[in-house]
Amino acid sequence: MESKIAKAIKLPHEPVAILWSDKKTDGASMFKENTWGCTLWLMAGAAKGKVAACDRKTFGCHGGGTGVGFGDQYVNFPGGTECFCRFLSSGNAGNEQGEAVAEGMKGFAPPEFVEEFLQGERYLKTPEDVRAFISDMPLKDIPNDYVVYKPLSMVDTDQEKPVSIVFFSDPDQFSAIGVLANYSFTGNDNVIFPFAAGCQAIGLYSYKEAESDNPKAIAGPMDLSARLFLRKQFGENIMSMAIPWKMFLEMEGNVEGSFLQRHTWGELLKTKK
Repeated sequence: MESKIAKAIKLPHEPVAILWSDKKTDGASMFKENTWGCTLWLMAGAAKGKVAACDRKTFGCHGGGTGVGFGDQYVNFPGGTECFCRFLSSGNAGNEQGEAVAEGMKGFAPPEFVEEFLQGERYLKTPEDVRAFISDMPLKDIPNDYVVYKPLSMVDTDQEKPVSIVFFSDPDQFSAIGVLANYSFTGNDNVIFPFAAGCQAIGLYSYKEAESDNPKAIAGPMDLSARLFLRKQFGENIMSMAIPWKMFLEMEGNVEGSFLQRHTWGELLKTKK
C-alpha cells in the first residue's frame, strides 16, 4: 500500500505497519534470544525498507517486551518489579536486594547499565510513582506469537490488517499529521502524548486506541532514551506518530482537498532547509 499522507508531506522514510502474526516472517530482522536491544531499532529498520519482527524471546528489553504487547515483563526484570521501580526512579543503591542483584550482574551486564541500575534513571521521582505508572499503563498480552514491523508499501491490505501505522517525521511533518488527525474527527484532542517509553506509546497505547470506537493518534516519543536511540537512526528532530488502522484509513481519504494541497503547507515545504 502506498500512503497518500507520506507522499503529501514528503516523508523520507516509509510509514511502518505494525501487525500481529502467528507466523515467523521469512527474512525479518530479529534480535537474538536473550540479548539486549531496543525495539525502536526494529521499527527504524522497517522505516528504511526492511521487515523486522520480535517474539516472546526476542523483544530486546523488559520495557520493550511490555511495550509491544507481551504482557507485564517487568516481573522478569533483574530483581523483579520492585528493582525496576527503583531503577526507573531513585535507584537501587542502599537497598539490600538491589545491591545484591547489581553485584550479581557485574561481569556480564554492561557497566553503564549496572551504574544506572544502582543510581536510577530518575525519570520518575519515587518507586511509588513508578508503581502508579505501571498500574496506569494499558498492559496487554496479545493473542499472537509475533509483532511484525513492515514497510507500508510491502503490506497487502487484501491479506493483512495492520493494528496501527507509525510515521517517523520531522516537526513540520509531525504537525501536519497532527492537523490531519483532527481534520474530520470530533473534538480537538484527537492526538494524545502519553508519558511512556517510546515503544509503549507506539505499541500499547496504539493498541488501546485501535479498540476504541473513536480512536486517537499517539504522539511521541517523550522518552529521552528513545530519542537518543532514534537520533542514531534518523538524526535530530525526529518525532513519531502512531495511528490506529481505522483512523489511518480515514486520514488517507482526507488528503485530497485538505490543507496539504494549500498555500501554507506548500510554503513550509519550500522553506525547509
